[in-house]
Amino acid sequence: MRAACKLASPVLNFAGTLVKPSITTNEIDRAVHHMIVEAGAYPSPLGYGGFPKSICTSVNECACHGLPDSTQLQNGDIINIDVNVFLNYFLWRKKAEYAISAHYDHTCVWEEVLQNKCLNKYNHTAIDRKFYFYQSEGL
Repeated sequence: MRAACKLASPVLNFAGTLVKPSITTNEIDRAVHHMIVEAGAYPSPLGYGGFPKSICTSVNECACHGLPDSTQLQNGDIINIDVNVFLNYFLWRKKAEYAISAHYDHTCVWEEVLQNKCLNKYNHTAIDRKFYFYQSEGL
């Protein structure tokens, strides 16, 4: 179980690095499929109930289990990526949501947060640390 979990996290992180304007969800699916198979695992959505892809990509109003296709992601889109890794007889699922934007900085993060949450000193610290990570990674 630990091996499946340890693989699912970097796979999902890798998928997140691919999210940008003009990429298609098919391209993300192919890259993630390759990474999972190269690691000796199997993308469990593939073939399950006839599902033809390795990940689920839900864009904008699609609630869940969206099918990757040739539609290009655009600025302002929101995408949820759902990764399922089957390894050593264990299945591990991880998902994350990403906002597609050519311009996303510290101010944008705070504008989004302030619309939805009451903040305390712990929220400020966590958000600042997370944003610092993205800045240092060049994202």
